[in-house]
Formats: sequence, structure tokens, C-alpha cells
Amino acid sequence: MFSREAVLELSANFNEPEWMRDLRLRAWEIYDALPMPTTKDEEWRRSDLRRFKLNEFGPSLNGHGNLEAVPSYLGEQLTEEVVGGTLVQVDGVTAKYELSDELKAQGVIFCDMHTAVAEHGDLVQKYFMTQAVKADEGKFAALHGAFWRGGTFLYVPKHVRAAAPLHSVLWSTSGKTFTHTLVVLDTGAEAVFMDEYGSATEEKPGLHNGAIELLVGDVANLIYASLQDFGTNVWQFNHERGRVGRDAKLDWVTSAMGTRFTKAFQTVELDKQGGWARMSGIFFTQGRQHFDLDTQQNHNAPNTVSDLLYKGALRDKSRSVWQGMIKALPGAQKIDGFQANRNLMLDKDSRADSIPGLEIEADDVRCTHASTVGKLDEEEIFYLMSRGIDRHTATQMVVQGFFDPIMQRIPFDRLRDRIANRILEKVG
Repeated sequence: MFSREAVLELSANFNEPEWMRDLRLRAWEIYDALPMPTTKDEEWRRSDLRRFKLNEFGPSLNGHGNLEAVPSYLGEQLTEEVVGGTLVQVDGVTAKYELSDELKAQGVIFCDMHTAVAEHGDLVQKYFMTQAVKADEGKFAALHGAFWRGGTFLYVPKHVRAAAPLHSVLWSTSGKTFTHTLVVLDTGAEAVFMDEYGSATEEKPGLHNGAIELLVGDVANLIYASLQDFGTNVWQFNHERGRVGRDAKLDWVTSAMGTRFTKAFQTVELDKQGGWARMSGIFFTQGRQHFDLDTQQNHNAPNTVSDLLYKGALRDKSRSVWQGMIKALPGAQKIDGFQANRNLMLDKDSRADSIPGLEIEADDVRCTHASTVGKLDEEEIFYLMSRGIDRHTATQMVVQGFFDPIMQRIPFDRLRDRIANRILEKVG
């Protein structure tokens, strides 16, 4: 069960420093004081949690880290360059770890979060849930702060261009994971990071309560891709935030294919002049899957650019919710903000809610948004079938064409292929 005593037990289990134990306890107090979200809360009004029984779960205290449990496709090369760092975790326990001598010589730190807390405490304490995701953002952010376990820490020093991409994998067998990803690029640094999550589908409900923090310093450049393919028994609650400095760039790719239920808050903060962020989201739901993606593009400084495109396909009785907001603070002049959500319904019983929004407090801006929900075009299917193509293949081709504009935003061929193959599997 989740309790203050369980927080202390988890912290003691990892022999954590006092500052991390205190952070967990503060998060527990916030969690304990907050009610469970309901459909009366604006952010949750399209996602009903009555079927979710949090008491069926508890902290993730144990794990075996068995590499043999991880499917062979996970950890495969996703970039044209050979990866320089690999981290594979099973239930938050490291099963495989490699870091090239070249990256070590550059001063790049890449390790699991518990090692980072133990060996790089001063650095982690400065950034861990202090600048991006914070425990007071909601019930599940606080739960994560109290009971996080496992995850990845990446730090690239000033003016260092990481010599090779880095790749992290989480595979869950325990039915409950609380991993934390913290990426820090110092001034002028550059990195490419692939972050994968998955599990098999089990009969019992599963839980993933995660956080992703992407801190991109001035004149830094981060390409970050997150691929989520948990089993369809998993309830996922994620808080994700990127902060972008002066003349810095964040290219953020999200692929969501798995879980029974996903509620993800994905926010980018453009904090200084010249900041640029691109958010590219791909999702595919089927069966009774329910995805609720809440995105925020916050222009906190003038002359900043954000570009969001999320595309989803839906089958059977599945449902998606996308709520997007572009916000410009007073004084954030000459910004350029764009957001679009496109949805393709493959069955009559599927449903997509698409809700774009603008909150503009400056008067010299360019902000646009768009959303569409459409059905499979039977004329397109008929045209392809008239050329001798069977209906199943024709449907696959139409779906591929629907996703192609966002695929072109993904900077690596092998990453595109991985996502494209998974989409074809879900088309059936």
C-alpha cells in the first residue's frame, strides 16, 4: 500500500541522501492531501477513472532485472549512427548498461537514476523535479515524486556535442513502474536520445506512473524520441515537460501505441528569446483503449517558435482526447505558435475529441491552430481496389498516407520504420 512508511522504506532501500528522502516525503504530503481527479475537474472531464483502482497497486520495491525478459526488438538500432550509450531496465532495475569511452571522455553522464542520485547528487538535486515537472502539479505527479523508482539520467556538459546517440529501454514485468527520465543539456550542448517503454499484456491491471524532464540550456540542441508500447492492461499517468533556453532547440517525438488508458500532460516552455520547439505525436488506439493527451506550448519570451502536430488513428470502440493550448505571456511579442491535431476513424464506434486552444496576452504574434476528425475515405479505398489492390492492403496504404506528413518530421529512417511497422500491425 502507498503510505508514508512505504516512502521511507523505499528511500532506505536505496540508501538515499537526506535531500531525496525529504523530496519524497514532501511529495507524499501533497499526494495525501489531494483528492483523486474526477470528471468534474476540467483537465479530466473526458477521462473517467471510476474503473481505476489505485489501491490494487503499491510501490515498486522489488525487481529482478532479468535481461532475458526483454523482447529482442527493444534496444535495436533506431538511428543511422551506432549508439554510444545503452541502458536497459526491467521493472526499474538495470539489466544492461554500456557507455562508450568517447562519451565518457566528453564528460557525458548517462546512467540509471539511482546511480545518478548516489554518484552525482549535487547535479541531480539541482534539477530533479525542481524546474520542469513538480510534485504539486497534481495527484499523480505527487505520487510519482514520492514513489519514483528507476529511470534514466543524461547530462551533457557545456559546449559538448555528444559523440553518438543514446538509447534507454524500460520493460515492465511487475505490473507497476514509476520511472523518471531527466535530461539536462548545458549551454551549447547537443544530444540525441531515444527512450522506449513496453510490457506484455497481462490479465491483471498494470500501472505506469512516470515523469519526463527535458532541460535544454541556452544554444543547446536536443532530439528526444519517446516510444510507448505497454500492454493493453496498463493504466498510464505521465507528466512530461521540456524547458528551452535562448536560441536553443528541442525536437520532441512521441509515439503512443499501448496501454488500456493513458493520461499524459506534455508541456514545452519556451523561456528565452530565440527558443524553438517542435512536438510530433503519433498514436493509434484499438479495442477499448483510451488516450487523453493534454499538450501545452508556453511562450514565456518574445521571438520564440513552437510547432505541434499530433496525428492519431482509431479502431473498434477506442477513444482519444487531445486538448492543446498555445499560451503567450504579456511581453512575448513576435512569437510563432502552431498546433494541429488530425484524427482518422477506422470504425464507426471509435471516437476522437480534438480541442485546440489559444491564450494570447501579447498583441504582435502569429498563432494558429487546426483540428480534424474524419472517417476512412471509401472513394480512396475504391480507387486503390479498382487497380487490383485488395481492401486490406488498400486500407493500410490509406493509413500510411495519413501518417506520412508527420513521419517526414521524424529525423531518423530506422525510427520511422519502427513506428510505421507498428502502425501496420495495428491496422491488422
